Amino acid sequence: MTLADQSALFLEDISVGQRFVSATHVLDSDQIKAFAAQFDPQPFHLDEQTAEDTFFGGLAASGWHVAAITMKLLVGNGASIAGGLIGAGGEIAWPKPTRPGDVLRVESEVLEVKPSRSRPDRGTITLRSETRNQRGEVAQVFTAKLVVPRRSETVQV
Repeated sequence: MTLADQSALFLEDISVGQRFVSATHVLDSDQIKAFAAQFDPQPFHLDEQTAEDTFFGGLAASGWHVAAITMKLLVGNGASIAGGLIGAGGEIAWPKPTRPGDVLRVESEVLEVKPSRSRPDRGTITLRSETRNQRGEVAQVFTAKLVVPRRSETVQV
């Protein structure tokens, strides 16, 4: 998405309470194992049988894998922010394991919109995103502060 993209949202287009819902992503055991093998090689992410005797009681996706899928879904169509999703900090939690066969979607809500005092060409928003499975259970909660550009014609020089 470029700054010239007509569907992209600038700071002036965003308001508290605004909601975004992404497309979905179907997660399978091959994806879970491939991600884990490269980035989080723990037994409960790599092997069904071994995972049975762990805290998770079965194969579970890495929280970082769920975070990466969340980002993909947000960028894909979950929140079309001008200039892209540029993070300035955040908080993440995984209240429920993500399993093979889960169908994930992201539901986001704008909690705060704040124009910058020192940088008139931008501001920040606080976006709370819940990654939910097909049963509506929350697998991840991610609250992020995002840098959002202002429209050039609204910037006072």
